[in-house]
Amino acid sequence: MAHRSDLEAWFRDRTSVLLGYSGGVDSALLAVVGTQALGAAGFLAAIGRSASLSEVQWRQARDLADTFGIPLLEVSTAELDDPGYRANAPNRCYYCKSELWDRLGEVAVARGIATIIDGTNVDDQADHRPGAVAGEARRVRSPYLELGWRKADVRAVARETGLPIWDAPSAPCLASRIRYGLEVTEPRLRQVELAEDLLRTLGVIGDLRVRHLDDIARIEVGPAMFPVVAGHWPAIEDRFVSLGFQRVELDPAGYRRGNLLPLA
Repeated sequence: MAHRSDLEAWFRDRTSVLLGYSGGVDSALLAVVGTQALGAAGFLAAIGRSASLSEVQWRQARDLADTFGIPLLEVSTAELDDPGYRANAPNRCYYCKSELWDRLGEVAVARGIATIIDGTNVDDQADHRPGAVAGEARRVRSPYLELGWRKADVRAVARETGLPIWDAPSAPCLASRIRYGLEVTEPRLRQVELAEDLLRTLGVIGDLRVRHLDDIARIEVGPAMFPVVAGHWPAIEDRFVSLGFQRVELDPAGYRRGNLLPLA
């Protein structure tokens, strides 16, 4: 069983820590506990800011930092300048994380911070995560892995800690919605962001993805949200067409993690 005290002890064994922070439950718990264990002098959360990060996710991350007094630094990242990232092969995340950890490495050196960490947990190891290779190459540490915590452990301790997002669905970067082989561009990232924003405003909650398949947008939601989508279908079609899609469809299988096929 996971205990918050074990995570606190992990931090107190370090002199200074820099966290790659996204505002999701994994990094948020590390940010709160790290701040309380080491104080502002020994802990810093850094969020990479680019077109790949949605405005909603950025605001959530900022609001959490304000609420819990987390020292926060925004770092501009330029993964869209990297041809490897834009090419959007299945190893796209490697290029994104390489950019992030290189920028955070510069921050750590400039500020004399000894340890850089991320929010990877044990369950993440079962997923396709090429970005993890970039972190390992740069000696980024993962407290949850070292403590043997699974996602359920993180959520349980986050709930105990009072994090309002303890049960929030995962929210990977916007590029994860663009089908492999289709170039990642700022306009496509914006299409996905605005499309998902619309669905949220119409009442869709829980897991949600708008898969960018070039001319086609495919909506993935939990089965319980099918009636919500169906009830607003004309408005959804009109808005998606105005965003530049020629057609929109609702995936009858519902949301599936990592459901992104390459171009035929």
